[in-house]
Amino acid sequence: MSDPPLHIHYPGVPGPIVSSARQPSYARMNVNTYYYVAGPVFRWDMPEIERIRLAYHQNSMSDPFNRPIFLQFLRSLRIDSTMRGVRNLISLTYAQKLSLVAAIPLIAAVAAIALVVAYESRATAESEIQALERRLIEAKKDELRNYVTQARNGFAYIYGRASPDDEIAKNLVAQILSAMIYGKDGFFFVYDYDGNNLVSPRQTEFINRNWVGLTDSDGTPIVDEFISLARQGAGWHSFMWQKPSTGEEAQMIAYVVGLQDWRWVVGTGVFIDDIVATVANARAEVEARVQRTFMYIGGIVLAAVLIVFASGMLLNFRERRLADAKLKELTQRVLDAQEEERGRVARELHDGISQILVGVRYALDNARRRLIRGDDTAAQEPLQTGIDNLATAITEVRRISRDLRPGVLDDLGLGPALKALTNDFSERTGIETEFSTVVFRNRLDQDSKIALYRIAQEALTNIERHAGATRVTIDLRGHKKGATMRITDNGRGLRSEPGHVSTGIGLRNMQERIEQLDGTLRILSSRGGTAIEVSLPLSHMLPPQEDPTPKRKAGY
Repeated sequence: MSDPPLHIHYPGVPGPIVSSARQPSYARMNVNTYYYVAGPVFRWDMPEIERIRLAYHQNSMSDPFNRPIFLQFLRSLRIDSTMRGVRNLISLTYAQKLSLVAAIPLIAAVAAIALVVAYESRATAESEIQALERRLIEAKKDELRNYVTQARNGFAYIYGRASPDDEIAKNLVAQILSAMIYGKDGFFFVYDYDGNNLVSPRQTEFINRNWVGLTDSDGTPIVDEFISLARQGAGWHSFMWQKPSTGEEAQMIAYVVGLQDWRWVVGTGVFIDDIVATVANARAEVEARVQRTFMYIGGIVLAAVLIVFASGMLLNFRERRLADAKLKELTQRVLDAQEEERGRVARELHDGISQILVGVRYALDNARRRLIRGDDTAAQEPLQTGIDNLATAITEVRRISRDLRPGVLDDLGLGPALKALTNDFSERTGIETEFSTVVFRNRLDQDSKIALYRIAQEALTNIERHAGATRVTIDLRGHKKGATMRITDNGRGLRSEPGHVSTGIGLRNMQERIEQLDGTLRILSSRGGTAIEVSLPLSHMLPPQEDPTPKRKAGY
C-alpha cells in the first residue's frame, strides 16, 4: 500500500508541492522520493525528508507542514539552486579551457610588451620634450641678453662719462629705457639697490615705490633676487608675473645687469607661456600616440584571441567529430567482441557441457529403468557412465570459467597464470610453448596483471588461428624501467602492406589495453615469425612490502 500524493499550497511557491505516491506506507522517505513545484523536479536531503516526514505524521492533514520546517526547506532549496548556478557558471568546457590556456599566455605577453613599449615611448618622448624645452628657453635667454646688451650700448656713452651722482645723466638714461618697449608685453625695468622702482613703462603703478620682499604667487622672491644678481654682475631669473596686455599671470624669464656706479638694476623679461603651451602640446601628443599604440595593440590582441578561439573551436569540433567516430567504432567493436564472446560461450555450452549433460540424463534414465526392473547389477554401468560424464562437465565448466576469468591470476599472480595458460595452449594445440620469467623485485598492480594476461591470451589465440607456428616463447621480466612481456612465434607473420602492420580487432584490443596503462606495444612481423613486445612503466610496479594479497605465494 502507498501513501496518497500530498499536495501542499504555500505562499510564494508558484504551484503546489506534490510528493511522490510511489513510496509504500511503511517505508521511510529517502533521497529517491521526488517532489516538484509547478513542474520542476528536485530532491530533498535526507535530514529534511525525515523532519518533514515526522511533521507530516504529527500534524493534522490540514496543516501537514509546520511553518519553521517548511521555511528552512525553502531556504536550503534556494541556497542549493544558487550554488548549482555558480558551479554551472564557473565550469568550463574542453574548448573553453583550450582557448583559455592558449589565450592567457598570449594576452600576458602582449600586455607586458605594451607596458614596456608605453614606458619606453614615454621616457624617450619626455627626454626629447625636456631637450626641446631647454633649447627654447636657451633661445629666449640669448634673445634677452641681446636686448639688454643693445640697450646698454644705447646709453653707454652717457653712463661712461657720468659720475655716480649725476642726476641729469640718470634721468636721460631712464627716459631712454622707458622708450624701449617691444611686442605686446616687452619692456625694460630699472630698480636701485634699495628696491625702489625707477622705470616700468607698461606698469607705471610700480614706479617710485619700494618693492623689497616682493614675491610671486608661488612665493619666489623677485626684486630681492634682481638686486642679488645685479650685485654679482648679471644673471637670469624665472618667476610668475602679470602680463601687461591681459593681466593674466604667466611664467617670465628676466635678464638683469648691474650698473655698479649708479647702484642700478637694469633688465628686461619675456613670457614663456608659449614654451609651456608647446611643451604641454608635445606631452599631449605623446600621450595620444601612446593611447593609439595601446589601441592598435589591443586590436591585434583581440584579433589574435579571436583567431585562437576560432582555431580552438574548429580543432575541438574536429576532434569531437573524430572522437565521436572513434567512440562509435569502439562501441561497435565492443559489441562485436561481446557477441563473439557470447557466441563462443554459447557454443562451448551447447557443444560441450550441454551434450555431456544430455548423456548424463540418458545414463541416469537408463539406470533408473534397470533399477525399476530390479536389475541392480546392470544399473551400475550407466551410473558409472553418468558419473564420468559429470566429471567431464565439471572439467569443462572449470575450463570455461578459467578462460573468462582465471582464478590462478587472483590466487597466485601473473607468472603462474601465464604458465598455466601456456601449458593449456600447448596441450590443446600441440604447439611447443616455452614460458620464462624472473620474479620481480617490484610487483605489478592488479590492472597491469589483467592487461598482460589478456594480451597474452589474445596473442596465443591469434597464433593458434592464423600463424601456423610450431614454436612459441613467452618471456616476462621486470627491470629498472618497469616490466616487459615478449611473445614470439615462428609462424608466417602478419599479412600487411609494406611498412604497415595489420590492425585487426585483436591487435587493436591489445593496443587499447596497453594505452590505458600508459605503456607501449610493439609488433615486429616478418616471414620468419612475429614478435609482440609489451612494456609497462615503473609506475605500475608496487614496492615489495605493498603486497595486496599476503596469503599468495607468487607475486609476479
